[in-house]
Amino acid sequence: MSEVDWKRRPEGGGRGAIRLIAAIARYGGRGVSRLCLYPITLYFLLMRGAERNASRAFLSRVHGRPASLAEVARHIHTFAATILDRVFMLGGRMRLFDIHNVGLEQLHAAMDQGRGVLVFGSHLGSFDALRALGRQRPDIQLRVLLDKAHNPAITEVLAELDPVLAAGIIDAGQDGPSIVMAIKQALEEGALVAMLVDRARPGEPSVAAPLLGTPAPFPTAPWLIAAVLKVPVVLAFGLYRGGNRYDLVFEAFDDVVEIPRRERAGALAQLVQRYAARLESRLRSAPYNWFNFYDFWHADDHAFPAPVDPARTPAADLQHGPDSLGERP
Repeated sequence: MSEVDWKRRPEGGGRGAIRLIAAIARYGGRGVSRLCLYPITLYFLLMRGAERNASRAFLSRVHGRPASLAEVARHIHTFAATILDRVFMLGGRMRLFDIHNVGLEQLHAAMDQGRGVLVFGSHLGSFDALRALGRQRPDIQLRVLLDKAHNPAITEVLAELDPVLAAGIIDAGQDGPSIVMAIKQALEEGALVAMLVDRARPGEPSVAAPLLGTPAPFPTAPWLIAAVLKVPVVLAFGLYRGGNRYDLVFEAFDDVVEIPRRERAGALAQLVQRYAARLESRLRSAPYNWFNFYDFWHADDHAFPAPVDPARTPAADLQHGPDSLGERP
């Protein structure tokens, strides 16, 4: 299944099922609601063949051998567990979780420069674990880049849980220049602006970089935004470790991203390759946290979408906007 087909698939279980699970979580507690994860996992194993096959293909790739059905079930269960935990995290119940911070001093060093920080994440683990930062730094202002039209059922439920965060969302559905201006304003206010940068949408300018031994397409727009705005970039990974445990990992990437106009294609390729190498390192440490349930490498398309053209201007690329933060099962 390609990303085009995957994005057209409806949210697993429908709006009613998602709201039911959220209600159980809110009123029944985490222990009771986690019992729902088993029928959810079974539903995906039996009824969502495309996601099941994508999981098996990915796990076979990362393990270097055919993946078992039990491993696929574990993969789906891990995804479902992190989605459920979003209800509690966005509901302000962070004390339910044992979150181990790694590299927090690197994030603080970037923040202390006073220019705002771009926090680049991926569909590896839970980006919502970032909310744990409020414990250490109550002054932190977190703004999230999110396509509001993507995954409407989950988006609606989570917006009800955290209206403050919802009000501060930067809508990735806008045109590129509007997105950049909104990010720039948030950074000037000293905010952390979080976005996911691992998915190149169909038709979006991209650069290929090796991941698990095979080239995969990565979007160029986030790196162009970073180069234009001249602020520190920090990578973040919220890795689920089972039970109520998460590792929240930060890695300083660059104080200033430089993309010389005359060497634009080469500079972009180097940036994306560096990022892909860091992503692969974390991916191998937590393979069941990989939540791209489609052919990420586009093997069935036999081509990558819209490779970056060195002749194009940064403004033209930014018209496409960076990837959304939304996750879908």
